[in-house]
Amino acid sequence: MSEKKSTIQTFEDLEVWQVARKIRNDIYELVKKFPKAEKYRLTDQMIRSSRSISDNISEGYGRFHYQENIQFCRIARGSAYELINHLITSHDCSYITENKLSYHKSQITRCLRMVNGYIRYLNKAKNRSKVQEEPLSYLTSDTENE
Repeated sequence: MSEKKSTIQTFEDLEVWQVARKIRNDIYELVKKFPKAEKYRLTDQMIRSSRSISDNISEGYGRFHYQENIQFCRIARGSAYELINHLITSHDCSYITENKLSYHKSQITRCLRMVNGYIRYLNKAKNRSKVQEEPLSYLTSDTENE
């Protein structure tokens, strides 16, 4: 059975961005239930790190250079790990249950695998697109005897 390949025309077509978007929306809903005292502390940090994942994937896509895109994906990956840490803190403070922690960690882990796969894809594409030159002798018959 052959897989149908989709054409990517915008960052919104990237499955990794779609997963990051869902994480962002889930976190936004989750933190609404946090204590008001955390509004400018943990809540704000969780919203920022969850947004950073999809933000950096989309910004990297818009750069049109493989290496820059890869760098933004690395930043997105860092934000995903930061979000996991915030979720652990939320659990430690009894703001979320063990089940909520496990669910969100599994979603972020899935996203991390996809980001890593996207980085591998970009590295391969970058290597395929390099200009390669056949080894040539730049010596001409006039300079060989000099």
